[in-house]
Formats: sequence, C-alpha cells, structure tokens
Amino acid sequence: MSFLKTKSSLSPSQRRLVELMQQINFGRIEDLQVRAGEPVFSPAPRVVRKLKVGGDNGPRPEFAFDDFLLKNQIPELLETLAAVKDGEILLIDVRHGLPFAVEIEHFDAGDGSRHA
Repeated sequence: MSFLKTKSSLSPSQRRLVELMQQINFGRIEDLQVRAGEPVFSPAPRVVRKLKVGGDNGPRPEFAFDDFLLKNQIPELLETLAAVKDGEILLIDVRHGLPFAVEIEHFDAGDGSRHA
C-alpha cells in the first residue's frame, strides 16, 4: 500500500488478525478462511505457538497498544488477502509478531476448483 497504515485504520477482522500474530509472537496460523478479502475467524484457524525454552514467550509489547504504525509486512499481508478475495490461507508463518511467509489456497470463482 502506498500510504502509512495504523492499527486503528484496520477493519475489526484485520485488527483481530494483527493482534493474534502479536499474541503468538513466534509460530503459525493455519487454515485461515478469507471472504471478500477479509480474514474470517469462523471456523477458527488453527494456531500453533513456538516456545523457546528459557526465553521470553509472551506477546509482543505492541499488543497492549491501541494504535501504532504498522510495519510493512502487515499491509503486504492484507493486500494479499484482498487479492485472494475468497479462499484459504493454508499457513502464515509468524516471527516477531509479523507475517514472515504465507501459503495460499484460493478458489476459482468460475468453476470452484482449487489453486495453490
């Protein structure tokens, strides 16, 4: 996106996704449904946290903030969801509370077939 985005400028479902990634800090979100370019949490995605033995495994400090400027990875992920429109995010690899890599499955609106 060509402009700065803040957490408060996001839709409720986008904010929920950002907060989920901040809570996870390290791990992955699997099987996230996307409808009309927005993340959908019903059914709930599978969330897997990666914990470091002896490390700080809490949420990101930003999780407690109502508003802040988003790092570039967040708008890029949201652009990806908007482009998918209707489909499924197979996996969002989360590192430091940010999306690191994404695996996408989307459906062809014409014939309902699946494409990776």
